[in-house]
Amino acid sequence: MEFKEIVNELKDFLIQRDWLNFPAYAVFIHLIEELGEVGKHILFDINYKTESMGHIRPQKYDLQRELAQSFSLLLQLSLVLDVDLEKAWIEEFKIMKNRFPREKLNNMRKK
Repeated sequence: MEFKEIVNELKDFLIQRDWLNFPAYAVFIHLIEELGEVGKHILFDINYKTESMGHIRPQKYDLQRELAQSFSLLLQLSLVLDVDLEKAWIEEFKIMKNRFPREKLNNMRKK
């Protein structure tokens, strides 16, 4: 599925449920909440959190759901804020390529 198709499908979904009317701050806070769930998986992967310390380990199969939910919420936020995320990403990626050229980074690692 192309990026524009994903955005359009999500937009239709949000319109049908009247979810595009949520304020940006609510969508942003929900996004942070979902990213926190992704972070919880990472903390268990590096043994920063463990079950022996009383924490409940998240299920591995839930990680992909948390990432997908985060992705959907980021897209929703971009729609609420009227940002063309595909265009913004393309422009930002050009900047990143110039700012962080591979040759320069490879030379830095060798030092």
